[in-house]
Amino acid sequence: MKALLEALQPGEQDWVLAQAIDPARLPAHIAIIMDGNGRWAGRRLMPRVAGHKAGITPVRISVETCARLGVKVLTLYAFSVENWKRPRHEVETLWRLLRFYLNQELPDLQKNDIRLQAIGRLEALPAPVRRELDAAVEATANNRGLLVNLAINYGGRAEIVDAVNSILEMARLDGSVHSLKLDEELIATNLYTASCPDPDLLIRTSGEMRISNFLLWQIAYSELYVTETLWPDFTRTDLLQAVLEYQKRDRRYGGLSAAAADARAEAALFEVLPSRSR
Repeated sequence: MKALLEALQPGEQDWVLAQAIDPARLPAHIAIIMDGNGRWAGRRLMPRVAGHKAGITPVRISVETCARLGVKVLTLYAFSVENWKRPRHEVETLWRLLRFYLNQELPDLQKNDIRLQAIGRLEALPAPVRRELDAAVEATANNRGLLVNLAINYGGRAEIVDAVNSILEMARLDGSVHSLKLDEELIATNLYTASCPDPDLLIRTSGEMRISNFLLWQIAYSELYVTETLWPDFTRTDLLQAVLEYQKRDRRYGGLSAAAADARAEAALFEVLPSRSR
């Protein structure tokens, strides 16, 4: 948090927003569905790929802001298993942009102690992309600051299927398949994000009210924040506003809030107290 305030000018909008954030109640894990690149380009009568290129800047801003805030994990939905259906030229441009991002940002990731990780069915990526992605992940493996998960060729349903198949394969190898019993903990420890806490805050840009097959298991109790801002226009201000909104939420995980629990206990106490005669 201190690192963020030091990067801002006192009195400017982002400084005011940052001052209002409670550092003790930061989301440990923020996940973002980066949506709206195509519409951003279309409104400017530009090809869709121009929107994807413009989307690199908010990625850089989001990574830097989360690192300075003290967020532990940032997961970015970069390419879904469904995105292969898009025109070949667009998909190839996305791979070129990913390689550009890795080469461009790796020095800053190292300088700021940021660790990069990729989640998804990575074996299906084009070989040059996989090589450069693996190299960036390996180069940052010993960093201990913010963990950035790039969800690439990712799908929430595919992740759960892969987790279950992994469990079945391990059981087959050790001969326990006939006695195998699945539970939530076993599945969770075999997800791509097994080493990460579940997202506290899920941000979606572009105003669409859906989660698009993203982290289906992990976001069971995440706070959702949807903004009309298209991803290329997403700024540090937008991210800080999302964190502030998150801090206003009463996270109950299916139970009662502290205030409601206190009120319930007080009501129950009065019910058991003997009534006084007048």
